[in-house]
Amino acid sequence: MAGVVERVQKYRAGLRKAGMRPVQIWVPDTRRLGFKEECKRQSELIRHDRQEQEVLEFMDKATDREGWRA
Repeated sequence: MAGVVERVQKYRAGLRKAGMRPVQIWVPDTRRLGFKEECKRQSELIRHDRQEQEVLEFMDKATDREGWRA
């Protein structure tokens, strides 16, 4: 186990030396009961919202898709 700990420490030290730092983020649990329904509920709230349409149009224009495949 000590070998694994040393490798992880070395790897993290290299990342820090390269100017990186660790962060922890919390995201919604997509496996949670009711997640799908809540997404649908929130989507329906903004379905016909003009501001939402403007944001989506902007994102579509600003997106760089070069090299991406569908």
